[in-house]
Amino acid sequence: MQVTRIDSIRCTLGEAPVWDDREGYLYLLDIAAQLVLRLDPVTGAVRRWECPAPPTVLALDEREGAILASKDAILQLDLETGQTRELARVPGQPANATLNDGRVDRQGRLVVGSCCTDFAAPSPVGGIYGFARGQCTRLADDIIFSNGTCFSPIGETLYFADGARHAIYAYDYDTATGRPGARRLLADTTALGGMPDGATVSADGRVWVAINPGGKVAAVNPDGSLDRVIALPPARPGSVAFGGPALERLFVTTLDPVGFGEAHDAAAGYLYVIDGLDARGLPEPRYQS
Repeated sequence: MQVTRIDSIRCTLGEAPVWDDREGYLYLLDIAAQLVLRLDPVTGAVRRWECPAPPTVLALDEREGAILASKDAILQLDLETGQTRELARVPGQPANATLNDGRVDRQGRLVVGSCCTDFAAPSPVGGIYGFARGQCTRLADDIIFSNGTCFSPIGETLYFADGARHAIYAYDYDTATGRPGARRLLADTTALGGMPDGATVSADGRVWVAINPGGKVAAVNPDGSLDRVIALPPARPGSVAFGGPALERLFVTTLDPVGFGEAHDAAAGYLYVIDGLDARGLPEPRYQS
């Protein structure tokens, strides 16, 4: 196994990597800089799109664009022109909450978390929203810091993390209606030294999650047992995505700790890639309008 730093990208708040299996690009966000970035891993070339507000969710659109979320709005980004347009606003979101972390389910619907923005006095005002056919619906409540949205290989389980509780949950997920049912605790990351941040699922059903802080990526089996832990140079990985020609490489975005009032970390902010995992991802579903 080998961990390699990609020097052509350095973010303040690197999140939401998504692999484009059609074009062989990796998309990601620098939330603090209000940027969508696209990396060509073969040439190292990077393209950037400026956003009108800090984007916190990124997904690919079936029409070759991208879907973003920011605060309480779902947006579409035209990758040709760089223009964004609002598609919907989430209903009834409290003023002290913001959309954060999301993913398209296996049927093409966008599922997005919302989280509390009051870090001094966090409360479970967040939840889970579904976005399909131009409509945004609140699906679940009782979330403090939303993260880790991903789906099992056939889509019948929604994995979702609450960082404030160091919890990775598994929800039964109705693939016909796009609604989550009962949730159960899959894993607690306290012993790993950090909260669960962004996550993805490999083809064999394991959940791969960034542990922030803690400087790790953990792989959790579908039964909740810990499969392995991979140490990283920076302390704050943000999220993960499988990519590469055979979806055999795990890309990891990272965060600059200075933004959290911590000391400078020379290894932070870069994109990393892990090779030799003996694991493969699944093609990322695209939003179906």
